[in-house]
Amino acid sequence: MSGSRAARELAGVVLGMALGLVELVFLCVAWPAWLVPAARPAVVRGLDRLMALERARLSGWLGHEVARRDGGYGFLAVRAALGVLGGYLCAAGLFLSGLLLVGGLWDLARGRAEPVPVNLPGVRIVTSSAMLGLTGGAVLLALVALLTLAVGSLERRLAGHFLGPGSHELMRRRIAELTATRSGIVRAVDDERRRIERDLHDGVQQRGVALAMLLGRARHSADPGATTELVAQAYAESRQLLDELRSVAWRIYPTALDELGLRAALAGVAERSSVPVTVHYGLAGRPVSEVETALYFVAREAITNAIKHAGARDILVVLTEDERAVSVVISDDGTGGADPAGGGLSGLARRVLALDGEFTVRSPAGGPTKIAATLPKTPPGGSPEASEGVTGPPGGSGAEAGSSCG
Repeated sequence: MSGSRAARELAGVVLGMALGLVELVFLCVAWPAWLVPAARPAVVRGLDRLMALERARLSGWLGHEVARRDGGYGFLAVRAALGVLGGYLCAAGLFLSGLLLVGGLWDLARGRAEPVPVNLPGVRIVTSSAMLGLTGGAVLLALVALLTLAVGSLERRLAGHFLGPGSHELMRRRIAELTATRSGIVRAVDDERRRIERDLHDGVQQRGVALAMLLGRARHSADPGATTELVAQAYAESRQLLDELRSVAWRIYPTALDELGLRAALAGVAERSSVPVTVHYGLAGRPVSEVETALYFVAREAITNAIKHAGARDILVVLTEDERAVSVVISDDGTGGADPAGGGLSGLARRVLALDGEFTVRSPAGGPTKIAATLPKTPPGGSPEASEGVTGPPGGSGAEAGSSCG
């Protein structure tokens, strides 16, 4: 858990503890008031306001989206008890830790700390009352923080049980997500076809036209010297045409990825790069084809963008895995400002999302830039387009940098 997320959760739990006391008082008044028909509209309005506060707190601070609007009384009853109990335990822990820390600091400031023997099985330690107070206060403060986070996790479970999202809502969201990723893959295929056509028209076709013109001039030339010169130019043009064809084919899909695997393919990208690229390969084995292809194109497009647009001087690619997922993180020291909605990055995001993965871009102005993709080791069976339809980087520029490896 990141520091900002932990801080938001701590703030949300503390707010929930204060709100729990209000909810407990409301329920104690609302239940008997419900027996009076004239008071029921006021009870309903109070319940709606408290539930609105709870939904805002759960969404904004604890990261839980509420799907249902029923189950309010049951949720408030359990939530109020949890909030009051958790608030009491945390307040008591903070009070005791504060006493220990202040007492320890006071003894240190006065210089009158008394020796305190600590007898453990087989060990006898003599410490000072100041250090014992500071250590105890710090440990108790850490326990209070852990208790607060545990209360936040329990509150999310309670909200999921009482307020959803339920199975129907989860299914609706999943259908919407699959529909969006499917249309995204179709767009990615179209973008890739346009990119390939542009590469062929602007590069290979122009080289072919130039070669044909040189050979035509050589065929109709009556001067042997001029013919020799034109043939030499045609030979050089044909070499450049072959290089251009190899480059286009490599940008569409590198054969090294299938034949030698992801490590060798990324090594090839590093060798072609004009700036130092360091690859830390932490995968135990080869991922499945769809995942391996997605990891490759995410890394290659990020490296291309860092060189072409951010002016990076050093690029780091780190691949890791755990029991369920594989990840790639590409960071550079460039100028930053990468747009996640741009053609290349949005195409990569569609590819990753189609495999049930996560794609994030952090690129503040001035840098540095960090692009990360996490994909499940076993991709969903309903996304064959991810491996069959898209053979190149969706929406990518297709440009690679020059020569040496870092």
